Formats: sequence, structure tokens, C-alpha cells
Amino acid sequence: MVDTIRVLVAKPGLDGHDRGAKVVARALRDAGMEVIYTGLRQTPEQIVAAAVQEDVQVLCMSILSGAHNHLFPKVTELLKQKDASDILVLGGGVIPEDDIPFLKENGIKEVFTPGTSTEDIITFIKENV
Repeated sequence: MVDTIRVLVAKPGLDGHDRGAKVVARALRDAGMEVIYTGLRQTPEQIVAAAVQEDVQVLCMSILSGAHNHLFPKVTELLKQKDASDILVLGGGVIPEDDIPFLKENGIKEVFTPGTSTEDIITFIKENV
């Protein structure tokens, strides 16, 4: 039997909009994954602590505030420091195409922008865990 994929959905920074994160969290849950949602306004340290404590295989971060180039790499760096760099880290939200290569160079395995279907996210996770 295949273990259930454990996913942490997080909202880093001061961004107060979580509709997209909740839609993704629900879709992942409906696809049979175990989903933990951190809620709004989480620091990178809080996100990494939750990911390690919950022993997740996937960390999905959603951001709309424009702070992704700072917050996402901070999370991946903290994961390395905690010997948790085996966690698949995904980003999503309003992220300019020009910023995606930088994020991928800094440990974000894939970036999903507005309009991405939840099925694409589910497929990516299942293929990469």
C-alpha cells in the first residue's frame, strides 16, 4: 500500500488573501492527500518548523504580496539548515514569469501561476514525490 502524501500549505509573509491556498488545499485533500494548512501571515521559520514537525513530503507556498523572491528562498534555506531539503517545495500565486527562474535556482521545484488547474498541481506532486 502506498503511503498517503502529506502536504503543508502555507501563506508566508503579510499577505492576507488565502482563497487560492484554500482551493489548492481542498483539491489536494480530495485527491487523497493529507493536507495541513498553516493559516495566514506565517514567517519562514514558522513554516519550516511546521513542515518538519508534521513530517510532510510536500510544502506548497502561496503568495500574492510580491515578496516571493525573498520569502521562498528563505524557506528553502531554512529547510536545508534543518536537514529537510528532501521536502518537495512548490510555489504559487501572482508571480511574474521573469521571477520563476530565480525561484527554481533557489530550491522551488515548480511555480504555479493563476489559471493553473488543480489537476496539474496534483499530477506534479504525484509524479515528484
